[in-house]
Amino acid sequence: MALTLYKKKRSFTDTPEPTGGKAKDSELRFVIQKHDASHLHYDFRLEMDGVLKSWAVPKGPSTDPAIKRLAMMVEDHPYDYRNFEGIIPKGQYGGGTVIVWDEGTYEPIEEIIGKKAQEKLLLKQLKAGSLKFRLHGEKLKGEFALVHTHGRGENAWLLIKHRDAYAKTNDITKKDKSVVSGKTIKQVEKTSDNIYGQTKKPLTIKKTAKKVAVKKTPVKRAVSIKKTAVKKKIELVSGRKAPFPKDLQPMLATLVDKPFDDEGWQYEIKWDGYRTVAYCNKGKVELRSRNNKSFNEKFYPVYDELKKHSLNAVLDGEIIVSGESGISNFGNLQNWRSEADGELKYYVFDILWMDGRSLTGLPLTERRDILRSILPQSHTIYLSENFIASGTEFYATAAKMGLEGIMAKKVDSLYTPGLRSKEWLKIKTNKRQEVVIGGFTKNDESSKIFSALLVGVYEGTRLNYMGKIGTGFSDQLQKEMMKQFKPLITSKIPFASEPDINKPSRFQPNPPHATATWLQPKLVCEVSFTELTSDGVMRHPSFEGMRIDKPAKQVVMEKATPIKKAVKGKSILHKNKILKTEPAAERKTLLNPTDETQARKINGHEISFTNLSKVYWPKDKVTKRDMLNYYYQAAPYMLPYMKDRPMSLNRHPNGINGESFYQKDVTGKVPDWIATFPYHTDEGGDRNFMVCKSEADILYMASLGCIEMNPWSSRIKKPDHPDWCIIDLDPSEKNKFEKVVEAANMTKQVLDSAGVDGYCKTSGSTGLHIYIPLGAKYTYEQSKEFARLIVTLVRDQLPSFTSIERIVRNRKGKMYLDFLQNRPQATLATAYSLRPKPGATVSMPLHWEEVKKGLKMQDFTIHNAISRIKEQGDIFKPVLGKGIDMRKAIKQLQGLQEAG
Repeated sequence: MALTLYKKKRSFTDTPEPTGGKAKDSELRFVIQKHDASHLHYDFRLEMDGVLKSWAVPKGPSTDPAIKRLAMMVEDHPYDYRNFEGIIPKGQYGGGTVIVWDEGTYEPIEEIIGKKAQEKLLLKQLKAGSLKFRLHGEKLKGEFALVHTHGRGENAWLLIKHRDAYAKTNDITKKDKSVVSGKTIKQVEKTSDNIYGQTKKPLTIKKTAKKVAVKKTPVKRAVSIKKTAVKKKIELVSGRKAPFPKDLQPMLATLVDKPFDDEGWQYEIKWDGYRTVAYCNKGKVELRSRNNKSFNEKFYPVYDELKKHSLNAVLDGEIIVSGESGISNFGNLQNWRSEADGELKYYVFDILWMDGRSLTGLPLTERRDILRSILPQSHTIYLSENFIASGTEFYATAAKMGLEGIMAKKVDSLYTPGLRSKEWLKIKTNKRQEVVIGGFTKNDESSKIFSALLVGVYEGTRLNYMGKIGTGFSDQLQKEMMKQFKPLITSKIPFASEPDINKPSRFQPNPPHATATWLQPKLVCEVSFTELTSDGVMRHPSFEGMRIDKPAKQVVMEKATPIKKAVKGKSILHKNKILKTEPAAERKTLLNPTDETQARKINGHEISFTNLSKVYWPKDKVTKRDMLNYYYQAAPYMLPYMKDRPMSLNRHPNGINGESFYQKDVTGKVPDWIATFPYHTDEGGDRNFMVCKSEADILYMASLGCIEMNPWSSRIKKPDHPDWCIIDLDPSEKNKFEKVVEAANMTKQVLDSAGVDGYCKTSGSTGLHIYIPLGAKYTYEQSKEFARLIVTLVRDQLPSFTSIERIVRNRKGKMYLDFLQNRPQATLATAYSLRPKPGATVSMPLHWEEVKKGLKMQDFTIHNAISRIKEQGDIFKPVLGKGIDMRKAIKQLQGLQEAG
């Protein structure tokens, strides 16, 4: 970035911050500055190419490898900035207090001599989006990584601690004193004489449209400025003092009939979602709809995300569900039950109160400046961008993109709670209308639950009929709607006059005969249509979704105000990108946190999940719901090791402390869409294994209480030829886990001597598994004998604590090097499988450098496994490769055996 952006953001006549500086050290420097600006964060800076490459880390660094910290890359800073500790006055860019929280030297992890060579490698890694380095600070030491991530914005990175001797789980940010002054940020705020802008001109705020006066109001705390032995106070805070509001009705916009071009207006996307006011007060959060209904439980991801941030503000915005294109889909939002139904986003476009002050009396541009400065970086909470543009061009672009419409707002408009203002205008790209459901019809001989909805809008106390809606809902949606209808069935016609539901039209001269069922007019839905007829009936209406955010009595016909009555003026142009397209969102949860029984469609198959609050791991308080949500996220990574393989079901319907049982035969016990594979028993008769084909199969097995997933080593196309050979290191109670690690590394040495690659994973129970890729080229018998040769060599090297004796009493307490897992129908817990063990541990693939002293089974659990998988990717993938040359390997191993 060089320093262009750094200088562009600052007026150096107002704030004389460093503009350069040159490194003289022979080592690369780093600094972390704790910065209490609009919100507290940490600025992580690495010397590189003569400047400080910089990232803002909202939550600060972590020394726990299981925790990834979001780090937003910001503009480069000059080298001299690394020494700054003091105060930037409020109102200036970055206004707030800064301390040097940590500093020291650093270098890339790779052993490279010379500062220039190190910088060259680091710049290459920076460009590739993966920086790996070693810090030598007073607080932070050891290996770290900065990894560019997608889906959170182009500047989003993750700061990750590598697992090494300096990795710890305690919160390093609790060490809150400066390494330069020994003071906390609060102490520096009260005592520092190092303040930018001591003799500078008053602050002015630049507006994107016409200028608006900035209101200056005293605040309780003043910043002391030393000036020729005389102390003065500078104060700049907008808004009036006011208690935290308990109930603010959102400001409403006036519908107009067409777009316009005029100065003094800005434009936003009209989001197709639920208007939501977020009350954030000292860690407490309340989400409320337009009619003051709580959204806390319904839209729990937004609620949970806001609770993570220490906001003290009231926000106004819209909750939506969007696809990869970024366009909101109201139907998906209306049917949203959990994160499996789509990713919720809260687009915030206004702020009404903050830190003890009402902001409703401020102009929109100033409110937007404040909002932009305090809104957290998040993959759930977004700033709804505004555009200074030609209204007609912005509208045309929105219509072409399929957006519902646009909003036009005067740049100097005040916020008027609960009132519909002509300073906020909405312009729809298609005709949509909220309507009240007054009944439904059913056509004679129709198999559908209902044929059409009968809807209307209020005019005073009269509910005027607007037509029938016969399209836009599935059979499943009709079932759900009928549950809402039944308690409201009445004999009284709710409309001002009885609709003629069997009236022919020129489009349908002989309509099927229908019977009406009337409903109390309490439910609201949204409908799209092409136009209204002269008698007020909609043409070609289509159901868009139920609305829960507006009382039925408030539903009236929206009439567009002629644009001439609303605005006048000329156009101004702006070339801004309207929507950010995003990659598919990361999976989070399949099931919502409240309902005990939930049905979900996975790979086209509907699965019912029941008893979701049942505790499966009592000491860890992990429920069946938690397990299913884990498998929903892990399934894409697990499927390659399970697909087309018969399964042995190990069922724990009452959790790890309840009775469990193995189930092989699923004949007549599973849905028709489940694939099976036949086998013959000694008692006679054919039986059938379940075969895993898709993620739906994984979730179905988990729904049966299969805590762990146990596939064959071979697939149904070549059932006698396994894809891998397994060495199972199975310790006795007398063996410490350190001995398992030692045996694993000895196994690797043996494999290395034969030119064979092996891949290690934790069992999730007590031992380690080592897999050798075979590529389905050899039989189970050949695989077993190959494994026997390997474990014999390992036993010969470690005779004091290892054994290959199958009979337990003959092992004499030694670790069992199990090679008999390489036989037909034998199963082991697959990679990334949970285990029915205390701690909710996971069978986790490992890098060989992780197989060392200090490794513990509890390092990988249901709580951290997904974050590791996302960080590392599927490192077990080579197990599914083309396979080894077994003959060549045996020859090498036999030579080693003879030499020994």
